[in-house]
Amino acid sequence: MSHPSLGLPPTDMTAGNPDAARRLAASAERVSARALEIAVAADPTMRERHGEVGLQKLLRDGGVFVEVLSRSLASSDPRFVREWADQVAPVYRRGRVPMDDLIGLAEGLRLATKSVLAPGERGPVDEALDEAVIVFRKYRRIAGDARRRNRILQFIYKGA
Repeated sequence: MSHPSLGLPPTDMTAGNPDAARRLAASAERVSARALEIAVAADPTMRERHGEVGLQKLLRDGGVFVEVLSRSLASSDPRFVREWADQVAPVYRRGRVPMDDLIGLAEGLRLATKSVLAPGERGPVDEALDEAVIVFRKYRRIAGDARRRNRILQFIYKGA
């Protein structure tokens, strides 16, 4: 990990594709809106679970997700997205947002970025989104995730 106090050089933000990253950052609002539409279409219960205010918060955070994704694209380093996902997952868990919804938002971003990026520019984006999904799945396994449980297994574990 590059850190100035460790004597390591800063991350080279021109190592990847900075032009594609600028295009992606410029269209962050449109891409995040489309990603949320894709996620809600894949799981229509999101609209009922979160309500209008919750969806607006997901839309706002989707814009930040796109900006971090563009940073990963510019540097060709998925570390930016992985660290961001690791930082926001506890906040979402505290807000009782299921990690499956964040995974759906990441998969929606995978599809929504196709309108901005050429097929040859998508490699670092897919790699970074895969890293984010891995982090969200890690947090999903921790007890207390807000996802719906299997009623039969819940009945068996309760012993009732």
